[in-house]
Amino acid sequence: MFWRPVFLSLLFLGGVHPVFGDFPRKEPISPIPAPPAEDPRKIALGKRLFQDPQLSQDGTISCERCHRLAEGGHDPRPFSKGVGGALGSVNAPTVYNSSLNLAQFWDGRASSLEEQIDGPLQNPVEMAMSWPEVLRRLRADATYQQAFRALYPDGITAANVRDAIAAFERSLLTWNAPFDRWLRGDKTALSPQALQGYELFQSYGCIACHQGANVGGNLYQEMGAMGDYFADRGTPITRSDLGRFNVTGRPEDRHFFKVPSLRLAVRTAPYFHDASAKTLEEAIRLMARYQLGREIPDAHIPPIIAFLQSLMGTHPLLRP
Repeated sequence: MFWRPVFLSLLFLGGVHPVFGDFPRKEPISPIPAPPAEDPRKIALGKRLFQDPQLSQDGTISCERCHRLAEGGHDPRPFSKGVGGALGSVNAPTVYNSSLNLAQFWDGRASSLEEQIDGPLQNPVEMAMSWPEVLRRLRADATYQQAFRALYPDGITAANVRDAIAAFERSLLTWNAPFDRWLRGDKTALSPQALQGYELFQSYGCIACHQGANVGGNLYQEMGAMGDYFADRGTPITRSDLGRFNVTGRPEDRHFFKVPSLRLAVRTAPYFHDASAKTLEEAIRLMARYQLGREIPDAHIPPIIAFLQSLMGTHPLLRP
């Protein structure tokens, strides 16, 4: 088929296609990349572990309990409930596309997905577990023993549990978003309203913090760069509100947080680390006010939301 080399050369080298035009488009946002090559058995094992409540102290809390894969990979509750009903202090973000983040957690205290796993597993208000007990339970299960032996020479270890869960999480990339199809040259992928929304998103300055493949997740920013968000919020400042300061101890990092991805923003209400914005419209207005020093007129909200809707791709575990 003579057209295939030409098509691939356009895909990887750029160029002009008679139907698609510029291909691929050069924009501040890039398409979601292909997932890394991984043994399907490892991904399946990681999924099983991700969904297994045995990893919590009382056998009631799995990773998926607070990262609901069908609903957007997040927790729709403002704060997640852990073992014994203990209440967390930050809103649980989506696990989809989390491998594209520069670090994990709102404050970036984990540098990798593997390191992140230790946090909720051992946190007394989340899974309240210890690695020795996790390993004891898994080693008592013959099917887990068999699955680990097939993949890891040393069988069931904490490092291998982390590796399997992280492999599964790296597979949670949302593909084929309309915006990504548009980036790759499909002129019909975006509606006129979504295109207008993208133009507004750029003109207001949102693109300064929300760009790259994950449309965020690749830098830290102060919450309230253009206004005193925490004073106006009207509730006392908590330790979680201190953000990166809790990690670095540097005063200049006070109230800095990892910029969240917008890839699934239309599915992941409530918003912000403190879950203070209940709707996407409210989140857009607050971000404009406190991060950009702007007020967005009513007429601009629907196009911006249409653009955000175009960022959402698909995954077999994500309910349409």
